[in-house]
Amino acid sequence: MTALEHEDSPVYLKLRASIAAAILRGQYRAGDQLPSVRALAAEHGANPLTVAKAYQSFQDDGYVEVRRGVGMFVLPGAVEKLRIAERDRFLTGYWPRVKEHIALLGLDVHELLDRETA
Repeated sequence: MTALEHEDSPVYLKLRASIAAAILRGQYRAGDQLPSVRALAAEHGANPLTVAKAYQSFQDDGYVEVRRGVGMFVLPGAVEKLRIAERDRFLTGYWPRVKEHIALLGLDVHELLDRETA
């Protein structure tokens, strides 16, 4: 599960978060073709209709385009637009919960940021 996902989210949103993370990491760049609906469904053990719904959300948001009979492709500028949208989603949706949990546990933010990961 990535930082963009949430355990209680519907499956299509988890798939969407996984695809978004791949685009933001550079796994898919402008002009790259995304995996087919069937391939991604098989990879994630999901229903193809669920994958199609996740992909449709990317198309609706202007991050990808469908080329009939060919597939779905990442549009130029999608990474920047997606990064802005995901930052906003993080700051308004996730960060308040994380911040509250940090305070609840009495953690020091500076120590957390300086902490080495294993």
